[in-house]
Amino acid sequence: MRIMPADPPDTDPGDETPRERGLRERSDTPAVSPWVILGGILMLGGLVYVVSALL
Repeated sequence: MRIMPADPPDTDPGDETPRERGLRERSDTPAVSPWVILGGILMLGGLVYVVSALL
């Protein structure tokens, strides 16, 4: 049985370049969920339906 190291070589956060650090920090923020976009489209469609029904 072979024991694997806890971290792969050259992955210490102190070894990151400023560019790599910036990319990692930006990737920590979650993307907008497709469900949020779909929900927004449906709500907009419902609003158009209600406004057209009132006219």
